Amino acid sequence: MSSRPFNFSAGPAVLPDEVLAQVAAEMLDWRGSGMSVMEMSHRGPEFSEIAQTAEADLRDLLQVPANFHILFMQGGGLAENAIVPMNLSQLNASGKVDVVVTGAWSKKSAQEAARYADVQIAANGAATRYTDLPAAAEWQLRADAAYVHVCTNETIDGVEFHQLPDLKALGSDAPLVIDCSSHQLSRTIDWSRVGLAFGGAQKNIGPAGLTLVYVRDDLLGKALPICPSAFDYRVVADAKSMYNTPPTFSIYVAGLVFQWLKRFSYAGKTGLAAIEQRNIDKASLLYTALDQSNLFENRVALHCRSRMNIPFYLRNEALNGVFLDGARARGLLQLKGHKSVGGMRASIYNAMPLEGVQALVAYLTEFETQHG
Repeated sequence: MSSRPFNFSAGPAVLPDEVLAQVAAEMLDWRGSGMSVMEMSHRGPEFSEIAQTAEADLRDLLQVPANFHILFMQGGGLAENAIVPMNLSQLNASGKVDVVVTGAWSKKSAQEAARYADVQIAANGAATRYTDLPAAAEWQLRADAAYVHVCTNETIDGVEFHQLPDLKALGSDAPLVIDCSSHQLSRTIDWSRVGLAFGGAQKNIGPAGLTLVYVRDDLLGKALPICPSAFDYRVVADAKSMYNTPPTFSIYVAGLVFQWLKRFSYAGKTGLAAIEQRNIDKASLLYTALDQSNLFENRVALHCRSRMNIPFYLRNEALNGVFLDGARARGLLQLKGHKSVGGMRASIYNAMPLEGVQALVAYLTEFETQHG
């Protein structure tokens, strides 16, 4: 086990120790090339090998169908809130976009898309303070919407879709767009229900700077005239993500994480199945401790609790500072909740070991014994 502290940051977030060690070993000279990856031409043979291997490994891990393009882009999930409507809002000439608001990030998505499209809030979880997901049967979907947007894991609010909505069953033929930034590669994706998925890499995949976009082939070629060429999915796909200089170092580190994931084993499983099982076990351990506590609480409905981002609160908020000071002293870092909701938050992404969650649970128990 590493002697490093346990980093519960929501992003940029924890990376596997062995990946960081490999990055350090290759920093000055990537495999005899005489160059750091940061110094390579993105069109040279060395980086082409890195990028092609990373894309192939990612496609294999997530079982991305052949009719989906994987794009390596920049700007993060926040930029995609503009780039998606600039590419897809005119798929059927309606300019209409339906957004299901389940927390802070999908709220931002709706606001940004409204700059480029006719946005309707199809459902809103505000009445529950985003502690529950609006029932899909109650969504108000327009028959002529160009697409429907959902955030499948809300990083701040801690709600997660454990099954993707079936739009056809809801009477909609629109493609589903999912912002999966904070749980991509933590579980499988049902691609039969998705038209486009996107996510920043800085949660489960690598350093900030890289954004992954998975887009079905039939959704390309409809970008608005105002869409910059570098953000036109058709242009980026045709150029195999090399239309402009991509975030080369972030792609390189992501590729190492993909290889780590393919090697990963746990509970008799390997690869994505193994990491998903460990994520289930980590989340279950922490939620059980919170539910059994008289001092701490998680307020999210049981059926939609996130495996990745677990907000929790002290019933006596006067103890917040004391709790955080004690956590830091024990090597439990970045547990303060987002400023918009307060409290605490433990982000337990793929690279967070089970031992990190066990250490947090031990501290919760110790703190409650002293202050409960």
